[in-house]
Amino acid sequence: MASAGIQSRGDEQGEKVCRYLIFVVWSRTLRSRVPVKRPAACNVSQFVKELGMPGSWSYTDVFGLDPELLAMVPQPCVALLLLFPINDKYEQYRKGEEERIKEAGQNVTSKLYYMKQTIGNACGTIALLHSIANNQESIKPEKALKTFLENTASLDPVERAAYLEKDESIKVAHESSALEGQTETPSRDDEINLHFVALVQKEGELYELDGRKPFPINHGKTTADSFLEDAAKVCKEFMARDPEELHFTVVALAQTG
Repeated sequence: MASAGIQSRGDEQGEKVCRYLIFVVWSRTLRSRVPVKRPAACNVSQFVKELGMPGSWSYTDVFGLDPELLAMVPQPCVALLLLFPINDKYEQYRKGEEERIKEAGQNVTSKLYYMKQTIGNACGTIALLHSIANNQESIKPEKALKTFLENTASLDPVERAAYLEKDESIKVAHESSALEGQTETPSRDDEINLHFVALVQKEGELYELDGRKPFPINHGKTTADSFLEDAAKVCKEFMARDPEELHFTVVALAQTG
């Protein structure tokens, strides 16, 4: 199937849901190319740098999922954030996925950092924490990020969520940034319910980390070299399950300096 061209349009609804980190897909075929509404990744990078992410690492826009556009993403790329719409079709898939995994089981390394989402509309912050926490050896976070990750390292996913609820440094940044997706029941005026997940590589396997789910999702083998391509395939699977939906975006966490 042919790839769609890149287009961009304003979207007032997106501004309401997520003032900084919102990207709108307007291609109507394969949607392998993802148009970006700015400002976007630059504001996310500013948010996490204030919390203690070194300046050599940044969140950068992914302009598309075709190989030639993925080649524009700086390397090393250690995580992708996917913003997508939650609707009845997705919820039906999610429930079936959980049932299949509970029945068949899956491998999840004990070195994976995972936390639940217990704060409404905090999926953006959770996704950022997941992406950084699982790459601490490379990123070497400082200040509030370092303190949070050190203090929650030995906690379970629910305890980490409870700790986040009480963490004033991240809470203040979260409330002032308005970078979140929307994971509570939308009002009558809201048309789109958007949500963030993180995709990371740990111990040679690709994981989808979503604080709404009861556990991480193992998407199979990957390597540091193939991670970006493998994670992009997972993003395409999200899109393929809902071919009429137009609102998807991808952001990469990469070393840029």
